Amino acid sequence: MIPAQFQRTILWIVFGLSLLMLWDKWQQYNGHSSMFSPTVAESQQPADDAAKAAAKASGNGDASVPGASVLPSAATTGSNALPAGGAAAERAPGQLMSLANDVLKLDIDTTGGQIQRSQFLEHHEIEDKDKDLVLLQSAGPHTYVAQSGWVGAPQGAFPNHRSAFTVVKAPSGRADDPEQTLTLAAESGSLRVERTYRLKRGEYLLHVQDKVTNTGDQTLRPTLYMQLTRDGDKPAGQSQFYSTYTGPVIYTDKSKFHKIDFSDIEKKKATFDKTAEDGWIGIIQHYFVAAWLPSDKAAREYYADKVEENLYRVGAKEVIAELAPGASSSVDTRLLVAPQDQRMLSQIAPGLDLTVDYGWLTVIAKPIYSLLSWLHTLVGNWGWSIVLLTIIIKTIFFPLQAASYKSMARMKAVTPRMTALRERYKDDRARMNQAMMELYKEEKINPLGGCLPIVVQIPVFIALYWVLLASVEMRNAPWLGWIKDLAAPDPYYILPLVMAGTMFL
Repeated sequence: MIPAQFQRTILWIVFGLSLLMLWDKWQQYNGHSSMFSPTVAESQQPADDAAKAAAKASGNGDASVPGASVLPSAATTGSNALPAGGAAAERAPGQLMSLANDVLKLDIDTTGGQIQRSQFLEHHEIEDKDKDLVLLQSAGPHTYVAQSGWVGAPQGAFPNHRSAFTVVKAPSGRADDPEQTLTLAAESGSLRVERTYRLKRGEYLLHVQDKVTNTGDQTLRPTLYMQLTRDGDKPAGQSQFYSTYTGPVIYTDKSKFHKIDFSDIEKKKATFDKTAEDGWIGIIQHYFVAAWLPSDKAAREYYADKVEENLYRVGAKEVIAELAPGASSSVDTRLLVAPQDQRMLSQIAPGLDLTVDYGWLTVIAKPIYSLLSWLHTLVGNWGWSIVLLTIIIKTIFFPLQAASYKSMARMKAVTPRMTALRERYKDDRARMNQAMMELYKEEKINPLGGCLPIVVQIPVFIALYWVLLASVEMRNAPWLGWIKDLAAPDPYYILPLVMAGTMFL
C-alpha cells in the first residue's frame, strides 16, 4: 500500500504525465515532431527533379509540372492557343463556366480548366447563415484551386493548367437534368486534349475524362498530373478554443493515411510514398475535404512542394501508354469537393473516411461515432442523439464510477485516524508509513482506488470530444429552442452555466 501522504503526489504525477502525453500527441497531430522520438530530418529532392530525370531517361523531354500560378502570362496563353476552327461554341479564354447540381456549384476556368471556386449549396457559413460556404476559391483572402494538365512534350508544351481551352460543349444549366456536362479542348505540342467534366445530381464528386490524341508524326508518352494548390493559412472563422489540422494528405494502401504539414513542405522535410499503384491526394480542413482520385490500379507518382511564398501544392502524376501518331487514349479521374460525411466518403474510395480526423484516438472514436449515427436514425435529432450517447457511456462506466466514489468515501471515513497517525509519528516517517499501510490493510482501502477508475475513462471522453468536434453532421444541426447550430457556441451561454451548476451540485 502507498502511504497517504504520497497520494496527492502520485495523483499530480499521473495528471502531469497525462497532460504531457496529450501535448505530445497534439504536437504530432499538428505535424510537429514528437518530444520522445523526434523525426530525423531527411533531405528530399523536389518531386519535379525526379520527374525531369525520368522524362529525360525516356526521351520524352521535360515532364515537370508547370508552376501553379492561377492566371497565365500572356506569352503562355498565346503559345498554347487552340488553332482556329474545330470547336463549337467558342468562347474567350479565361471565362468561368458554372457546373452545378442540387448540392454543389463549381466554377471552371477555360484557362487550363482549373476549378477556381466551389460553393456548397447545403452548408452555410457559421458566422452568416445567409451565405453558402465556399471551399475552393481564387479570389479573396485565400487561394485554393484544383488543377490538372499534361506534361512530357518532346518540344513545346502539352496543354496544362495554364493553357487556353475552348468550350466544346457547355452545360445545359437545367435544374431537372440528372447530370451536368462541360467539355473543353486544347491542342499544343502535337497533343490534343478534350476534357469532359460530369457532375451528377446529389453528388460531390466531379468526374473528369481526358481524351488525348497524338496529332503529330512522332510517338508520344504524355503524363497527366492532378494537383491541389492552396495557401498555408488556416480557414477563416476557425474557433480560438480549439485547433484542427489543415493541410495536405496522401493515402496509399502501403502507408495508409499520411498528413503532410505545410511547414514540412516549406523545410523540404515532408516524407511520404513517392510511387504507388493506388491511393489519392487531398487537402483537408475542419469539416471539409478536396481530393483528386486517380485511375484505379494505375502507376502514379506523388509530389508535394512549395510553389511560391505561402503557396503549396500536392499532386499525383500518371503516365499513360505510348501514343502512336493519330492514336487516342482516355484517362478517367475524379475530383472530390465535399463535407466530411464518413458514410459517403467510405463508399467513394478506401481511406477517404479517414479525412474525418480523430487523431490518435481513432480506434475509440470510430465505434463512438457509429453508435451516435445509429442513435440518430432512431431519434432523428443530433442533439438528443448526443444526450442519449452520453447517458449510455456514463451507464457503461457506472461500475467504475461507483468504485471510485466508494473508495473516496472510505478514504474520507478514515481521514481522522490518518491525521492522528501523522501527528503521532510526525518525527518517525518510517513508522508512520508502516502504520498507514496497516490502516489501509485493515480497512481494505486502495489509495489509488479513487483516481484509477477516472483515468481509465479519460481516453473515452477525449474521443467523444473529437467525434463531436470533427463530425460535419453537427454543422447547422438544430437541437432545441435557442440552439440552432450544434457546431456553434451557445449564443446566450445557458448550457455552460447549466453544466457548471450541475458539476457544483
